[in-house]
Amino acid sequence: MLDFSSIEILLIEDESAHAELIQRAFDDRAPDVHVEHVSLLSQARQYLANKKPNLIITDWRLPDGEGLELLSGRENSLDAPVIFMTSYGSERIAVEAITSGALDYVIKSPESLMDMPHIAERALQQGAAKAERVRMQEALAQSESQFRLLAENASDMISRHDMNGIFLYASPASRAIIGFEPEELIGRASLKFIYPEDLPKIIAMTKMRPKKDSVYTFSYRAKQKDGQYVWLETSARAILDEKTDSVIEIQAASRDITERKRAEEAIQIAHQNLQEAYDRTIEGWVRALDLRDRETEGHTQRVTEMTIKVARALGLPESEIVHIRRGALLHDIGKIAVPDEITKKTGPLNQREWDIMRKHPEYAYEMISPIAYLKPALDIPYCHHERWDGSGYPRGLIGEEIPLTARLFAVIDVWDALISDRPYRRATPPPDVITFLKQESGRLFDPRLVELFLHVLKQETA
Repeated sequence: MLDFSSIEILLIEDESAHAELIQRAFDDRAPDVHVEHVSLLSQARQYLANKKPNLIITDWRLPDGEGLELLSGRENSLDAPVIFMTSYGSERIAVEAITSGALDYVIKSPESLMDMPHIAERALQQGAAKAERVRMQEALAQSESQFRLLAENASDMISRHDMNGIFLYASPASRAIIGFEPEELIGRASLKFIYPEDLPKIIAMTKMRPKKDSVYTFSYRAKQKDGQYVWLETSARAILDEKTDSVIEIQAASRDITERKRAEEAIQIAHQNLQEAYDRTIEGWVRALDLRDRETEGHTQRVTEMTIKVARALGLPESEIVHIRRGALLHDIGKIAVPDEITKKTGPLNQREWDIMRKHPEYAYEMISPIAYLKPALDIPYCHHERWDGSGYPRGLIGEEIPLTARLFAVIDVWDALISDRPYRRATPPPDVITFLKQESGRLFDPRLVELFLHVLKQETA
């Protein structure tokens, strides 16, 4: 039942008996309704000049005219709905009333007059629904007007597509961006303009279930009218049916980002060149170290290659392996600060010489730590002589206190050193070195990494 508590009704009826019957019906069934009763059209017009009732109930024929005259000159369809009453019902009168804008037409009888609250409720509901439709239509028209105003003047290409990507609309910016007139795009498939290599990711996006009000932004290359390709960045959203959530259409805004892409590519190339320069510098340092100590020449390259293989077997990401490679290459860089008489000594070192030699990880730290791009590679040069049981140097770290990459490199470094000839000893046979690594697993070396290294080694020598 409609809430009548704030409803005001204008009743235009010259027969007092009929007016009284209607008033009594409202008093009985909707006592909160205020019914303003007048007998003449002139009185009704005077009332309407100052007030706006929610509903008008009027007799068809009145002493000073016909109730139909009230419908002429109405400002808009949002004015109060009108119900006509007549004692002389005919099809012509009914059609004329409805086509003129009345919501209902009632043949007078005691029953219909007493039922007027129900008829009024129905008319008010219909009037509210009609007013809402009008408001929605006006809002839609305004929205469409605003959309076109924005689209026609935007530097981005505004477009609308059906669920298959067919152009429904394209703004004039299409001329500047892809060289096509808007009307040349209507009815064409947008996917036909996309560079073949970029097409799979766009197709994958079209298969996603879109979320309401979500905007998806993606970049791709689009073919211009002259056959050249331009980089576009498109922000798109799906318009969904409110009842079924199915896609009604897709709205998109696309802009030319070719210059931005070129700048990004230039930066990437410059970064790659810088990385290559860094690596050439490191390789130069390592070469200088090898020339200084020809007895261990080739050791650095071998342990670096093996460390990378085992790191990949461990599942470490390529972004980390870049730093592992640098750290492995620079693992003995600190020996540059150790005097030649110690590094080139053919016999065993005495205690003083060992104390100096064991400082080479600290020298490496002092050399590398101020260089920002080498800091992530510092673990191996600084910690590769630490041992699982804490007996290593320079800090005596224990177990997993030792960085993972340094624990990994320690196994490989010892392996390569033992299977290679040195001035003070001959190479140890590989089977014996394998036995040694297994024996020292859990004491000097991380047992998990010893097992992994031996597994990779077996695959390499199989």
